[in-house]
Amino acid sequence: MKILLLNPPFKSEYGRFSRAQRSPAITKGGTFYYPIWLCYSAGVLEDAGFEIMLLDAPATRMSRAEVYNKVNAFFPDMIVVDTSTPSIHNDIAVAEYLKNITGAFTVLVGTHPSARPEETLGLCTKIEAVARREYEYTLRDLALKIADTDGNIDNFPPDLLESVDGLSFRRQDTINHNPDRPFINNLDELPFLSKIYKKHLNTRDYFYTIAQHPQAAIYSGRGCPHRCVYCVYPQVMHGHKYRKRSVKNLIEEFQYIEKHLPEVREIFIEDDTFTIDRKRVMAFSKAYHDAGLNISWIVNSRADADDETLHALRLSNCRLLCVGFESGDQKVLDAMQKRLDINVAKKFVKNAKQAGILIHACFIVGNPQETPQTLETTLEYAKSLNPDTAQFFPIMVYPGTLAYNWARDNGYLLTEDYSCWNTAEGLHNCVVSRAGLTNSDLVRFCDDARKAFYLRFKYISYRLWRLLRYPVEDGPRMLKSVKVFKKFIFRGTFSGRPESDD
Repeated sequence: MKILLLNPPFKSEYGRFSRAQRSPAITKGGTFYYPIWLCYSAGVLEDAGFEIMLLDAPATRMSRAEVYNKVNAFFPDMIVVDTSTPSIHNDIAVAEYLKNITGAFTVLVGTHPSARPEETLGLCTKIEAVARREYEYTLRDLALKIADTDGNIDNFPPDLLESVDGLSFRRQDTINHNPDRPFINNLDELPFLSKIYKKHLNTRDYFYTIAQHPQAAIYSGRGCPHRCVYCVYPQVMHGHKYRKRSVKNLIEEFQYIEKHLPEVREIFIEDDTFTIDRKRVMAFSKAYHDAGLNISWIVNSRADADDETLHALRLSNCRLLCVGFESGDQKVLDAMQKRLDINVAKKFVKNAKQAGILIHACFIVGNPQETPQTLETTLEYAKSLNPDTAQFFPIMVYPGTLAYNWARDNGYLLTEDYSCWNTAEGLHNCVVSRAGLTNSDLVRFCDDARKAFYLRFKYISYRLWRLLRYPVEDGPRMLKSVKVFKKFIFRGTFSGRPESDD
C-alpha cells in the first residue's frame, strides 16, 4: 500500500512557509524547519512495511501544479497532509484536490486539527479524518486497517475506524471522536529522524538562523512540565510530562549523523526544555566524550539552568542555547505563567557567557499585563542581556492554548479568520488587540525593537569581531540570514500597506 505524507505548498511566491515551527510563517531571517512530525510518521510507516512518498513542497518552493503531478504519478492509497493555523484553508483545499484525483483515504495532522478536529472536518466533506496529537502510531494503525480492506472505504465495517485511538473521522453525516491515544512513553522505539532525512530529504534545504548550516534538527524528548500560556506544543500535542529518550539512544543518533550525514555541521536538539533534567545533561556530557564525538550542537533551554549544567553543556561541545526570556517585566512573566525570575535569568546569561556558550534570546510581547511601558522595559532588558542574537515577536495565540482562550474570552481577538494569523506575504502577524495596545502597536514595536537591537554600534562591532574570529562558524549563516533579513529590517512587517486595528 502506498502512503503520501505531504507538507503542502503555501505562499511559495513570497518565500518558504515554515509550517513545522511553533509559530508557522515565512520568517524574516530565512529560518525553515524540517517537517519533523511527518518524518517520524514516515519512519514508523516504513517500518510497518508501507511504501512512502514524503513530499516537502515549501522546501523547494514547489507549486501546487508540481505537487499534483508528482502525487498523481505516485497515486497513493492514503494521504496525510500537514497543516497549521494560518494555512488551514489552503491545506484543506490541497487535500481536497488530491482526494478528488486519487480517491485516497485523506487525513489531516498538526496542532490546528488536533485542537479543532470537529471544526476542521466540518470545513470539507471530502476529508475523512484527523489524527490528533502525537500521530505516528495513529497513522500506522489506520494504515493497517485500510490495507486490510484493499483501501476501499466502502468495504470498512462499521466499527473499523472506532478502534483507532487518536482518530477523529467522518462516518456518513456524523463526525466521531475516538479516545485520545496515550502518549508514547518509550521514545527509543521510534526511528531516528536523521535516517528519514538521509533517505527522503536534502539537509541543505533547511536553515536555522542560529545554527551552522547545514544542520539536522532532532528531538531527545517530548512534553514540557512548565505551563506557559502561549506555548502550543505542550498544550495541544505532547502534554506536560517530559518523556525522554535514553542517553544511549541519543548518542547513537549523534554517531549516525556524524557518519552518514557528513555535510551536517551542527545538531539542534529541539526539545522544549532539554536542560530541565540536570542529571541527564551530565550523563549525556559524559557519554558524548566517551563516544569520541566532535559535532557541535545547540539546544532549547530555560533561563534558569545552573552553572554546573552550563559548563557540562559546553564541555560536550554545545555551542548555543535558544532561550525564551519573553519579557523584561516580572509581572508580565508571572501573568504568562512563565515561572521565571528576572534576576535568575540575568545570572544565567552571565554564567553562560563565562562558560563560553552563546545565547539566542526570544521575546514575546502582548501577553497579559503588557503595557506600552513594559514593552520598553523588555527592549532595554534585551539590550542589557546583550545576547548573541535576539528575536521579537508579537503574541500569536493558537487554538487549544490558554493564551487563545484569554484573548477570545476578553474580546481581544480581532478575527477568527485563521488566514489573518499571517500577513498577506506570509509573515508573522498579530490578531490580539486591546485598548492602549493594539495589534499594530505590537507588530510595529517588534519591527522597531529589531532595528534598535541589531543596529547598535556595540552589536555591529561585536558581529564584525565574531566574523573575523570565527569566519567558518559564523560566516555562512550570517550571510544567508542577512540576505533575507535586510529585506525587512527597514521596511517593517506591513511594507507600507495600510494597517487596521478594527
